[in-house]
Amino acid sequence: MKKIKELNLKGHLLTAISYLIPIVCGAGFLIAIGMAFGGTSQGQLVQGEFSIWDALATMGGAALGLLPVVISTGISFSIGGKPGIAPGFIIGLTANAIGAGFIGGILGGYLAGYLVLAILKYVKLPNWAKGLMPTLVIPFLTSIIGGLIMVYIIGAPIAALTLLLTNFLDGLGNSSLLLFGGVIGLLSGIDYGGPINKTVFAFVLTMQAEGLNGPITALQLVNTATPIGFGLAYFIAKLFRKTIYTPLEVETLKSAVPMGVINIVEGVIPLVMNDIVRGVAATAIGGFVGGATTMILGADATVPFGGILMIPTMSKPMAGVIAIVVNAVVTGLVLAVIKKDVSQKVDEGLVEKEEEEINLDDIQIF
Repeated sequence: MKKIKELNLKGHLLTAISYLIPIVCGAGFLIAIGMAFGGTSQGQLVQGEFSIWDALATMGGAALGLLPVVISTGISFSIGGKPGIAPGFIIGLTANAIGAGFIGGILGGYLAGYLVLAILKYVKLPNWAKGLMPTLVIPFLTSIIGGLIMVYIIGAPIAALTLLLTNFLDGLGNSSLLLFGGVIGLLSGIDYGGPINKTVFAFVLTMQAEGLNGPITALQLVNTATPIGFGLAYFIAKLFRKTIYTPLEVETLKSAVPMGVINIVEGVIPLVMNDIVRGVAATAIGGFVGGATTMILGADATVPFGGILMIPTMSKPMAGVIAIVVNAVVTGLVLAVIKKDVSQKVDEGLVEKEEEEINLDDIQIF
């Protein structure tokens, strides 16, 4: 167990995902906008035979197709530093070429990174040749060793595992889908883009790489709906004659909700930090219901990011709309009910502020 901790497998994966997410966001928006206006992701753009929307969708699709390469390069770089970039890239391309997918990219990144460390430790060159180590020796040895291991050893088991996982998820009944989607939604929301969210993201992105779009759609719709739910809670609380946000929190909402619409959940973190237990509880309940709704209704966005821009890429767009609405309403209702009324506290703060201003005036007079 101690040896596993020293390897820091999770830390390297999360580091790589932090590099991956901006690419997913950029590519996701490109393909989502392109497909929303009728574009298609094409293998090759032939001059004069494509529209700007085809171009956007193709650019995004090409980037998403290289995600195994990106994750492999990120992990290898996290482990081996700059010498790990080239081997991680090459072994990631190899994983892509043999159809090992996202799982292959992850394993390839670990393989490349630790091969780099092994070569740095055990391969000794004379002083005059040490300059060749990062530019020639490490890329060549790690690429040939790691690439052949990927092709002849890792590839077949990964393909078998992927097929097993795909068949298992395809065979889930409604009750199992509900529970599965609920768990994904709950875990996706409770740390607002943090390590848990990123770990689940890596898992569901693996599934999407194999053609299973439901799980990643559940995760992303929960991220989209959560800030909207926090905003909705403000109005629901008014129906209960409660004030659940301070004026400063209301100002935060004005940016957090629009950010949520395009799938950026981090805007609600300041609100959650002011009332962690109730904020996380509402997010978890709303996320569970939203994730379950997504899976049951069959919302299946073909892009892994984009917020409401994901909806046009679904075979059942209304399923995505309903999932967001249900998630947001449940989150908002729970938050409005369980959060304390802060109006009295706000009034007391205003009184104290007025008294301080009066005292300051008195001091200036005398």
